[in-house]
Amino acid sequence: MSVPSATIPAADAGLRVTEIFHSIQGESRPMGLPTVFIRLTGCPLRCTWCDTAYAFQGGQRRTIPDIVAEAGRYATRHVCVTGGEPLAQPGCIDLLRGLCDAGFVVSLETSGALDIATVDPRVTVVLDVKAPGSGEAARNRLANLPLLKPTDQVKIVLGDRADYDWARTFLAEHALTDRCEVLFSPVWGALEARALAEWILADRLPVRFQLQLHKLLWGDAPGH
Repeated sequence: MSVPSATIPAADAGLRVTEIFHSIQGESRPMGLPTVFIRLTGCPLRCTWCDTAYAFQGGQRRTIPDIVAEAGRYATRHVCVTGGEPLAQPGCIDLLRGLCDAGFVVSLETSGALDIATVDPRVTVVLDVKAPGSGEAARNRLANLPLLKPTDQVKIVLGDRADYDWARTFLAEHALTDRCEVLFSPVWGALEARALAEWILADRLPVRFQLQLHKLLWGDAPGH
């Protein structure tokens, strides 16, 4: 894919990137599709169940044209910008716009703690809502909820029954399923997947149950 030069900011200071890799999308609506993942470095949150702590620091500073060009080498239309927390770097907004202008189908995985108002509307936002078991529920930015588009998704990762009960109440209080699709996921290795599926069915919740497909395939190995 070629990148129109007009889409690149004139003063591109670059972003700090932990890794760029080609894999199978393991979560959200395009699950199972070959996808290029751009993992940006840094995160202001410290969730108890975080599985990407290696992205908290380090990384390599790269320009937006370089990042977009590498994404184009894999011959797939789907690109996921993730972290860490990608929106912690201001240049992420320009990167998302540049990827969209280059013709990619772009998704953004964000913690929900930072403002999504300036995210390009062509991007599918996958917004985390943090349950109490994460240790970061106080960081949920409720002002983001009215900004969600019907094409976006909310993801709630659950570690136990208390998290599930909290999420069920949050779902009703904020009419989340009226805004967009909602995903419930078990914390890998902490909550039995079948138990969560049975709770969803018993309560007839209009949510999508999901597992992390990439972990079923490769475990916790980085770069997958």
